Amino acid sequence: MNQDLVTNPPITDRVKMALAVSLRGCEELIPQDEWVKKLARSEATGVPLRIKLGLDPTAPDIHVGHTVVLNKMRQLQDLGHQVIFLIGDFTSLIGDPSGRNTTRPPLTPEQIKVNAETYYRQASLVLDPAKTEIRYNSEWSEPLGATGMIQLASRYTVARMMERNDFHDRFKAGSPISVHEFLYPLMQGYDSVALKSDLELGGTDQKFNLLMGRHLQAEYGQEPQCILTMPLLEGLDGVEKMSKSKNNYIGISEDANSMFAKVLSISDVLMWKWYLLLSFKSEAEIAALRAEVEAGRNPKDAKVALAKEITARFHSAAAADAAEQDFINRSKGGVPEDIPEVSLSGAPLGIGALLKSAGLAPSGSEASRLIDGGGVRVDSSVVSDKALKLAAGTYVVQVGKRKFARVTLA
Repeated sequence: MNQDLVTNPPITDRVKMALAVSLRGCEELIPQDEWVKKLARSEATGVPLRIKLGLDPTAPDIHVGHTVVLNKMRQLQDLGHQVIFLIGDFTSLIGDPSGRNTTRPPLTPEQIKVNAETYYRQASLVLDPAKTEIRYNSEWSEPLGATGMIQLASRYTVARMMERNDFHDRFKAGSPISVHEFLYPLMQGYDSVALKSDLELGGTDQKFNLLMGRHLQAEYGQEPQCILTMPLLEGLDGVEKMSKSKNNYIGISEDANSMFAKVLSISDVLMWKWYLLLSFKSEAEIAALRAEVEAGRNPKDAKVALAKEITARFHSAAAADAAEQDFINRSKGGVPEDIPEVSLSGAPLGIGALLKSAGLAPSGSEASRLIDGGGVRVDSSVVSDKALKLAAGTYVVQVGKRKFARVTLA
């Protein structure tokens, strides 16, 4: 191997293209010049770069917001680099305080195991599983032991740790900070040492932890990794970041019809950010589509295309087509082809009790509220009488735009 190709590799068109892929939609690439050198060296030597993404299995399901970084991993994977999907089974025992003003309760080993079992299966809907290295950080973290942990802790100062925004803000406010929380960024950084990472990805809220990896790699005599942060995706409300706790999310294991309809519910403005971060269309294709909309094309056409792309990724093209047809049927007041069949007894039965028993309303009071709001239909007719009793028979009952049941009452 020509040593000059290693130390001063040429910046080819392929390297420039790889840099453009890296920068698409990203918040920061630190330091960009080092990443270009790594890409050029990889191109010259044929040795893939090692690209790491760590996720703590704090919940059993992944939502579309999580796939922003997974999409970037897939784009880099398609360029021929080695991606490492790291499950933080050890760091989950500590609890990451990033972006929080209180300590996150650590999970039990049993919770972590249950959640981790579904993570990789779901991530494989985005990543190519045949080309993905899956690792668990307990592999090298547990053998460290007390001596290794003390030695690791000696490589970073308390003053530097307190520069982290959430620690600084909590200390200033007099809020408690537990000593074990200092271990989290150290352990995440040590993951990069153990994996000899060239690039680590994460959300903008992970920047401090990602930079810790660079620092510790230098401490251990390794070439420091570069870091690439991706924006946090706003959820369906267009305001808060996508989160299950805010109920503004799309789970990637949701059924195709719900997924399609939820994408269509986002605003026309938010749609373009979703295109940039979630679509695999080229930036040129997205720009052309946006120009068509600005020239007068209905923005719904672009939103339908995005909804079909996302739904097809997690289901299939056929499921996306069927979801589109289901949405059209519902928007016209039609009944979807496949709706739950429910058998009830007790005719004549009050409409409130029927809605609750059929699983269309969580309670009688909520059923009354839905009726007051005009959100309940029986055989396509709006129900306005909360005292309505239904005789024996079969009815198509609808709540809102998406909930249907064919109820047979005896």
